[in-house]
Amino acid sequence: MDYIKQELKLLQGRVAEPRHFIQVILGPRQVGKTTVVRQLLKNLNDMPFHFAASDGVPSSNFNWIDQQWQIIRQKLRTENATDALLVIDEIQKIDNWAEIVKSNWDADTFAQLNIKVILLGSARLLLQQGLTESLSGRFETIYMNHWSLQEMKDAFGYSAEEYVWFGGYPGAAIFTKDEDRWKSYVIDSLAETTISKDILMLSRVDKPALLKRLFELGSAYSGQILSITKIMGQMQDAGNTTTLSHYVELLDSAGMLSGLPKYTPDMARQRASIPKWQVQNMAYQSAYSNLNFNELLTNPALWGRHVESTIGTHLIRGVKKDKIQLYYWREKNDEMDFVMVKNNKVIGLEVKSGNKIKADRTKAFVNQIHPDKVYLIGTGGMPWEEFLCIEPKEFF
Repeated sequence: MDYIKQELKLLQGRVAEPRHFIQVILGPRQVGKTTVVRQLLKNLNDMPFHFAASDGVPSSNFNWIDQQWQIIRQKLRTENATDALLVIDEIQKIDNWAEIVKSNWDADTFAQLNIKVILLGSARLLLQQGLTESLSGRFETIYMNHWSLQEMKDAFGYSAEEYVWFGGYPGAAIFTKDEDRWKSYVIDSLAETTISKDILMLSRVDKPALLKRLFELGSAYSGQILSITKIMGQMQDAGNTTTLSHYVELLDSAGMLSGLPKYTPDMARQRASIPKWQVQNMAYQSAYSNLNFNELLTNPALWGRHVESTIGTHLIRGVKKDKIQLYYWREKNDEMDFVMVKNNKVIGLEVKSGNKIKADRTKAFVNQIHPDKVYLIGTGGMPWEEFLCIEPKEFF
């Protein structure tokens, strides 16, 4: 039986409503977007539907979307139904898709055809460009994240320690007993496929090898503050900082790697700050590591870094889903591992893991920033396992 994610109930509610908006499901590859839609379609009762995927369709085939619309219109008439549902997967692969969708949606509105529409896509940056440029006022989004610890526990029986290493990819769970096979799957079927299909095919990238190397290094340094200049020093043909900054934006939009800025009230200084590298799924950091799970468990220093990085992946889920802004803070020797901001509320998060107790670094942060709250996660504070089971928005 398929695992039921909470997004299914949300989607069911929106489809049951009167036709108002196109529903757009965004999120990284292999997090269950298509599965949730198929679960929805199984329980539509008498509503006719048509599901179409753009895989294998030439990007220049402008008529393909029109053809899918004609199919669902015909079903609506033939079955004499009051409403119908059209689902198009990976729609961003078709050139000029947003204009074509707008034309058909508006034509149905004018003709009073009650055809509801769900669009799915994994290239978030390109989807959002089309939505804001052509479909303004006609859509609402559902963002599907990488899976949380609680979801991986419920669906696959993961322990908290296993989640720190294997991360939140449901499709990779069957390979965890064979780590070489698991790493190959994560790198070849997840990382490489996302880069080749969601970034290189759909965005201008002059140096693909450079983008891939940036992702590998950023994954290895996840949880660490390191300037792009220093990253460049480990690359051949590194290009310039502007190019690499653009590549980080592409990797972030694809749900792979983020560069967290330093928190400061001065927005200009935020943009110019040294990034804190953060994978969006721990599977990436582990897959590119030379260690295995058991070796990590016996190395307290590396274990602590992985726990902190896992906290970061959990917080990034809040960034994507609940519009939380995420930063780090550092002044000289004082540092706050993460800073969350939402509706002008500022929350500091310090992570302490393992037996080694870091010096109290909260005092300088409190004195300079005056946050609304500061949480200690790990040794001496909230257990990190417990923190990973609480949605970030609940801390505000």
